[in-house]
Amino acid sequence: MSGEGSPAAFGGHRFRDEALLRQALTHRSAGNPHNERLEFLGDALLNLVVAEQLYARWPGADEGAMTRARAELVRESTLARIARELGIGERLIMGPGEMKSGGHRRDSILADAVEAVIAACYLDAGFDACRALVLSWYGERLDAMPSPHRIGKDPKTRLQEWLQARGWPLPSYELLGERGDEHDRVFEVRCVLAQPDVAAEGEGTSRRAAEQAAAEAVLARLA
Repeated sequence: MSGEGSPAAFGGHRFRDEALLRQALTHRSAGNPHNERLEFLGDALLNLVVAEQLYARWPGADEGAMTRARAELVRESTLARIARELGIGERLIMGPGEMKSGGHRRDSILADAVEAVIAACYLDAGFDACRALVLSWYGERLDAMPSPHRIGKDPKTRLQEWLQARGWPLPSYELLGERGDEHDRVFEVRCVLAQPDVAAEGEGTSRRAAEQAAAEAVLARLA
């Protein structure tokens, strides 16, 4: 494994125990020890850190709004997007069959690896280090979350409402391309605003999902 100046550095954390990082990046197709147990622990830790942040940031929000916001932030597509930002797919350790079938690009596998790395960080350096790692990945996403009463609306709807409230033209979505085999497609879409002059790209396992990701990226830039 390589990257960030040290074989045991990843995502902003330098691991004292390189074996933990290796396990976090090992898919079950490559044999034991793999990352499924770490994924279980990482899921709980991620939910805790995100819940803690929402509780602190939204003192007036009710349980339902915070629950919906947390679900949006920890869903598979969000985790897969973080994995792609971190380059996790290129560092996954997989069996030949899984690698050949494009497993290193599959959202579910990428999302599981993100959760596993979170757990590995916790076991390596404790909860404070784990929280810092998660927040380094989630800071901008948390800042870009809409107000509590708007949670539940998808990014395309929120962007449309934001533009309509200002009397500005609606966005256009352009398919840039797609890759992968028939059962593991990844679509790339660009969302373009005429006013203000903003554009951003997004990826997803369907064109609609890619459009939502692109709209979310535009909203983050407008925040």
